[in-house]
Amino acid sequence: MSCSCSQPSEDGIHVFDARGIAKRFRHAAIFGALDALDPGETMRFANDHDPLPLLMQIEQHFGGRVRATYRQRAPGAVVIDFLVS
Repeated sequence: MSCSCSQPSEDGIHVFDARGIAKRFRHAAIFGALDALDPGETMRFANDHDPLPLLMQIEQHFGGRVRATYRQRAPGAVVIDFLVS
């Protein structure tokens, strides 16, 4: 299993590419990554599909502390910025 996580870019965005993570571990890995962020940090999430159930789970777990903004929403290529406040 490989995780395409990277050091933050110059603009402070942490890249998280979920496509390299086994599906059974994805949600746990995503929640762990979001828990590790400090207020003001952003995780740029890449996936092969629109993760609507995941977005609902994030809202239930984090409430208003995590804001999701789509950067790309195309079939097979979804990119979402999660900003932690």
